[in-house]
Amino acid sequence: MPKIAQQLLKWYHQHARSLPWRDDPTPYRVWISEIMLQQTRVETVRAYFERWMTQFPNISTLAAADEQQVLQMWEGLGYYSRARNLHRAARIVMDEFDGQLPVNRDDLLSLPGIGPYTAGAIASIAFGQDEAALDGNIRRVYARLFNIDQPIRERETEKQLWAIARQQLPAGQAGDYNQALMDLGSAVCTPRSPDCAACPLTNLCEAYALDLQDQRPVKTARKPVPHYIVAAAVIHRDGLVLLAQRPPNGLLGGLWEFPGGKQEDGETLPAALQREIREELATEIEVGEQLGIYKHAYTHFKVTLTAFHCRLTGPEPTALEATALSWTPIPDLGDYPMGKLDRMISKDLQN
Repeated sequence: MPKIAQQLLKWYHQHARSLPWRDDPTPYRVWISEIMLQQTRVETVRAYFERWMTQFPNISTLAAADEQQVLQMWEGLGYYSRARNLHRAARIVMDEFDGQLPVNRDDLLSLPGIGPYTAGAIASIAFGQDEAALDGNIRRVYARLFNIDQPIRERETEKQLWAIARQQLPAGQAGDYNQALMDLGSAVCTPRSPDCAACPLTNLCEAYALDLQDQRPVKTARKPVPHYIVAAAVIHRDGLVLLAQRPPNGLLGGLWEFPGGKQEDGETLPAALQREIREELATEIEVGEQLGIYKHAYTHFKVTLTAFHCRLTGPEPTALEATALSWTPIPDLGDYPMGKLDRMISKDLQN
């Protein structure tokens, strides 16, 4: 067994975190946890995982659910394509794999939302297969252990990291080893100020020996993050407000929102909102009092959204760009899955 694996597994057996999907690592539970943990911290995932398992305890209940139910259970976790892919994959598993998550890595990779890392994690943790896994935490650990001085996301570096991951894999203990790497990267070998004094691999770490641990992994310079100014219309009629459902694909696909869009150069926010409503709904509105200003940072851009109370002055709205429209009582807004900004607006309306 490689020395890295030997020392790391000893540490893991003493320090492994108690997590609900680890305490009962059925294939379904491992799969759901790995998808939820993509781009999301463990502390956030715990509560979502428990609620999900109550609502969808197995693949068959997930496959039978309506997509809106799935999106509502996912609301707040972000990256909603993960939820849509889980739903699609569950139906494929029911139709093509007799309701059992496939054991074979290639079959796992054929399912929506499962890439090389997730396939390796499921195969090793749930099925005990000798498969490597490589996520952000593991990349960082290996970049320091082997003092990789090339940008971490370059294609050749990625190949090098996968080769290392396979070489270091201990036969018969891949699941524990992969989880140990994840825990080490999360708790000890952190992105900033790694706790090298607490690391079980300090004596094997090339970057530590050269005092380069704070300079690894090497990252490419980030591009400036765009900041969009957006307006949203809370259109009132007879005690109802108008919601639009976003198209099924793309950002926040399938979620409901208050219609509106980006401000263009030279436009006031009310003018931008009236233009967007004409383009999206083929109707006219009168823009009234401001409801609030809401901010949110997505992965690749930031948004500042101003919501306005509005009144319909044109014909009945038509869903030109939305999948559907709904005139909704304000107390019922919680029944519609929404992104973070629109949920903030709905809560302010309900207060």
